[in-house]
Amino acid sequence: MKRILLACSSGMSTSLLVEKMKQAALQKGVDVEIWAVAQDKASTEMDKADVLLIGPQMRFLKQKLEEKADEINIPVDVIEPVAYGRADGEAVLNRALELIRERGH
Repeated sequence: MKRILLACSSGMSTSLLVEKMKQAALQKGVDVEIWAVAQDKASTEMDKADVLLIGPQMRFLKQKLEEKADEINIPVDVIEPVAYGRADGEAVLNRALELIRERGH
């Protein structure tokens, strides 16, 4: 099972995206756990994840989050703004799975 963590300013704006990603994973037959948290919970929740994707509005936090993520060997990336705005669950899921594969999880 792959574990995908999303983080945004409040944790609310990614809830629709999480549902769309779960639907895409179900259609692809991919076993995943996907959840969203507010930015202040991202650093503690990433211990449970294989990848951390952050909302475009949190781009400024990427470097800080990468420091901890590197210690536990998980990738961090900013969700592509168009995919985020459209709640394109398939595109975001594909990016998360690509990052996990690249990191060797």
